[in-house]
Amino acid sequence: MKKTSLAVLVVGLALAGGGGAWWWSQRSAAETVQYRTAKIERGNLQATVSASGAVNPVTQVSVGTQVSGQIKDLYVDFNSEVKAGQLIARIDPETFEYRVRSAQADVDAASAAVVTAQAAAAASRANVSRAQVDLQEAQRDLDRKQSLVDKQFIAQSEGDKARALVNTAGELLKQAQAQAGVTEAQIKSAQANVAQRESALAQARIDLARTRITSPVNGIVIKRAIERGQTVAASLQSPELFVIAQNLSDMQVDASIDESDVGRIRTGQRATFTVDAFPGQTFEGEVRQVRKAAQSVANVVTYVAVVGFSNAGGRLLPGMTANVRVVTDVRENVLKVPNAALRVRIAGIEPAAAAASAPAATPGTPASAASGTSANNWTWFSQALAQPAGGGGGGPGGGMAAQRERLVTELQLSAEQQGKLDAISVELRPRFMALRDLPQDQRAEARDKVSADMRARISAMLTPAQRSQYQQMLAQAPGGPPPGAGAQPATGPAGMAGPAAADAPKKIAGNDAATRPGGQKPSNNGAAAGSGVTPGGGAAAALPANGNPMVEFRNRLVAELALSPAQAEKVDAIYTEARPRFMALRDLGAEERPKARERISADIRARIADVLSAEQKPKYAALLAALAGRQSTRGRIYLMGADGKPVAYAVRLGISDGSSTELLLGPNAPEAAVLKEGVLVIVGTVAAGAATGGAPTGPRLPF
Repeated sequence: MKKTSLAVLVVGLALAGGGGAWWWSQRSAAETVQYRTAKIERGNLQATVSASGAVNPVTQVSVGTQVSGQIKDLYVDFNSEVKAGQLIARIDPETFEYRVRSAQADVDAASAAVVTAQAAAAASRANVSRAQVDLQEAQRDLDRKQSLVDKQFIAQSEGDKARALVNTAGELLKQAQAQAGVTEAQIKSAQANVAQRESALAQARIDLARTRITSPVNGIVIKRAIERGQTVAASLQSPELFVIAQNLSDMQVDASIDESDVGRIRTGQRATFTVDAFPGQTFEGEVRQVRKAAQSVANVVTYVAVVGFSNAGGRLLPGMTANVRVVTDVRENVLKVPNAALRVRIAGIEPAAAAASAPAATPGTPASAASGTSANNWTWFSQALAQPAGGGGGGPGGGMAAQRERLVTELQLSAEQQGKLDAISVELRPRFMALRDLPQDQRAEARDKVSADMRARISAMLTPAQRSQYQQMLAQAPGGPPPGAGAQPATGPAGMAGPAAADAPKKIAGNDAATRPGGQKPSNNGAAAGSGVTPGGGAAAALPANGNPMVEFRNRLVAELALSPAQAEKVDAIYTEARPRFMALRDLGAEERPKARERISADIRARIADVLSAEQKPKYAALLAALAGRQSTRGRIYLMGADGKPVAYAVRLGISDGSSTELLLGPNAPEAAVLKEGVLVIVGTVAAGAATGGAPTGPRLPF
């Protein structure tokens, strides 16, 4: 009996142990994270701005009336085709006809008053003539009597009476002349009154003519707001009677663009739109104008972009709602990653380069020794040999790896030499990092000493043939920025963003002119590549970009604006002079740095514009406007490693079409060998239990 109970107990314990082990294994499996993946693809991308708007004629005229009255006749209706000057409506003219008759009567009365005034003037002139005759007669009588008085034939009193008559006749003449002046003035007053009455008559006739409503343009009536018998009143504002569209075959969409997107909209960009009336059909047009008048509705600021299109057949009608997509930028045959991959965040997994440089997040803090860089992201190699710092956004380690790879590749270093090169790196790194603690005026001299020591040690480990090639590389690209002299900003003078933008001014100035992708030598036989001067003169030469956005922008200036060698040299000098100002940004606070950087960038853009000719300046303005849509951003993606665990990569991103985003990789970026077409990238995580639809409480026990 005891043996049976013991056996049952052993079997029970075994079952319980097995069930517990199974339960824990199932729970562990349920808690295991599975990853959803998608492929990195290569193809074309279009960045667009979406907006809504209304279809309108390019030219539409609102027809009103300047007089009030009752609509007596209507001659057109909706959709009627009209010609310029055609009668389309008539206001009852009876009242205005009576006003014309009244004004005509006033003119006739004024004209009669003019005749009366003229007759009075004639009588006044006759009075003046009679007064003149009387005066002359009195003067002759005075002369005769005065001679008789002198001979004492008559008394003196007779002569005095004659003299008094002369004086009286003279005053009567003056009175008659004054009266004649009054009558002449009355004539002018009457004539002015005639002119006034004639003006009133002309106004009455104009008002009568305005009772005839005519079309001002050739077009189609798209709106009629009146009916026969309706009374219209023209007071402070003319009432709208008709709306006439001049041409429905050439129309436009007035789209409302949000203020955050209006900087990407430019004249001439291609646009597509759809309307609800024709589902599934897409219509094409182009941006003709971006109006500068802001419209604010509920604190939302928008700007009107006019998208012109050809309305062949008149299918689209005025007032239709259009959903517009404006193509702001296009990339062809680029790597693109799904947007879902950019939203994934896996706790505890950070990009290797970002983790290595984490202590350098604050300006002035030394970077990790494992990053291969000095403080402030200056690499220990002479910048005369430096490639852009990993255009793919791999962090400071990307530029370090590219520099070491170039020396190994071009000089064909052996394994032993590579070990010595790494030893030189480890030994000199603290000396470069110590430069950041020196005053600014001593830093350049100290850097030159450390750089000279570094070059001497590298030369000492090389073979004679390698040493000759190394010296040639140094001679072709003299100089370089001081290690530890200070961090460059993340955004370059022209508004470029990305890790390589910080080094752009010094490379544009000629410090990186000797390098070519693949280790090619410059073809100008020692000419100053930094100044863009070719041996025989002529057009300025392009610098090797190697994924550096700033150098690419400089080369675009040279190519698209056709800069002369002298202009290219001035542009390079502008970038060189601005480099210390960008380096000084490291001493500013995080809040002040963006504004200060933008001030420097604006100054550089203005100075470059001063170098350009009048023909080049419009192209330069268009180039800067186009640059606004080509800003790069930072992101993070996760790939599955060889051990089956996720590996994080910091990447630089370009434009997006809403579902995929451009992946920017420099030619020398170490990630270029990993992030390529067809590679699986993690786009999400799924718990094993959730994948089967099970409850998240875990598996049931078997007992």
